[in-house]
Amino acid sequence: MIYTTKYNTPIGKVLIASDGEYITGLWFEGQKYFAKNLTGKTTSQNDKLEIFNVTKNWLDRYFNGNNPDVKELKIKLEGTQFQKDVWKILCQIPYGTTTTYKKIAQAIAKKYNKATMSAQAVGNAVGHNPILIIVPCHRVIASDGKLTGYAGGIDKKAKLLEIEKG
Repeated sequence: MIYTTKYNTPIGKVLIASDGEYITGLWFEGQKYFAKNLTGKTTSQNDKLEIFNVTKNWLDRYFNGNNPDVKELKIKLEGTQFQKDVWKILCQIPYGTTTTYKKIAQAIAKKYNKATMSAQAVGNAVGHNPILIIVPCHRVIASDGKLTGYAGGIDKKAKLLEIEKG
């Protein structure tokens, strides 16, 4: 059973999913890949789960310009090993900073003991991140500094980065 709840952020409504113990998803309503990992699973709305209370408190602090740590939350990322490796790197990008798809691709290539790794493959994994905001895929930008590739929308990516810059 997967449980869901809704939360209103200053930049749009989100759906949060949990298996009862871990957060397994957080998506902006209407975003690309919305609730993709819920397909075929039985879901039930439950606004009273403790993990949802903790997550909403984390989001409140985030949107108030604080710097809550992803490690405060119990999250479970479901995807391929490659995706999980990319998402793990996302969790290490410091609050208020950005990195590029190319730099992540270089780190993944090194981890896999390869000479190179496709930045597009990394971009695809970043784009399929099932736990937006908390797993900060919005902190990844193009090598030329442009904002690209945010499933929640470039406008939301810009606002999240603005919140973090204070």
